[in-house]
Amino acid sequence: MAGICAGRVAIVTGAGRGLGRAHALALARAGARVVVNDLGVEADGRGGSSGPAHEVVEAIRAAGGEALADGSDVADFEQAGRLVRVALDAFGRLDAVVNNAGFVRDRMFASTSPEEWDAVLRVHLRGHFCVTRHACEHWRAESKAGRPVDARIVNTSSGAGLQGSVGQSAYAAAKAGIAALTLVQAAELRRYGVTANAIAPSARTRMTETVFADMMRRPEQGFDAMDPANVSPLVVWLASAESRAVTGRVFEIAGGKLSLADGWRTGPEVDRGARFEPDEIGAAVDDLLRKAVPPQKVYGT
Repeated sequence: MAGICAGRVAIVTGAGRGLGRAHALALARAGARVVVNDLGVEADGRGGSSGPAHEVVEAIRAAGGEALADGSDVADFEQAGRLVRVALDAFGRLDAVVNNAGFVRDRMFASTSPEEWDAVLRVHLRGHFCVTRHACEHWRAESKAGRPVDARIVNTSSGAGLQGSVGQSAYAAAKAGIAALTLVQAAELRRYGVTANAIAPSARTRMTETVFADMMRRPEQGFDAMDPANVSPLVVWLASAESRAVTGRVFEIAGGKLSLADGWRTGPEVDRGARFEPDEIGAAVDDLLRKAVPPQKVYGT
């Protein structure tokens, strides 16, 4: 299949449903061979089924593409290594990792259990680490062996991670960690021919259609701004060779709107030239707040 990803091989995690499914299908249409990774769990991470991943693979093959299904747990370091080896053994190369797998267990912070916190951070933040760590080991070895590498990491952050979201402290913390991880990956891995970027999408998925029901409702007619497929063209471009000059960026995308997240920047400052006394801090902070751009509101407020 022809397209901007022709000849490339991509792993997409959490690709059985929602955004991941849309990404896998779009990458295949753009010519990539795709490893469709999914455990088939429910929206809260419980249960499991191989059905969703195989259904996506069948759809890709029916359209003339190449794909295979994988049921590895992305947050298990050993299984994540096997996932990367599956791609290399089946297709002989690996060019892109699209980290998408995740689930939510929404709870107000004061009611969140340690088990819920750990489960959400495990799948999102550790899951991003495990798969990409093994992929980078391969890419670094290729680079050091003198073989050209033009590889891509596409991470999935969220507006919740960039601005916060009421009732989603664990999810927001994980997604904020992913945004920061992307910056470090971009700085460290460029020397090996690897770029790292992140997306913060807004789309209809099992995780959003209940929390933001009104926003995610499918329109009776006209453009469906919350269709997950609206996000995938950005993922395809970031996974392609065409994006090699772009790294360390976080893109927000919703419907037909694409923006670049500005991230944390050093803002206004007050320099006393010596140590502050405690009773001097209040006036200094007031001065800083007068000069600063007001922060965006936390989602849900």
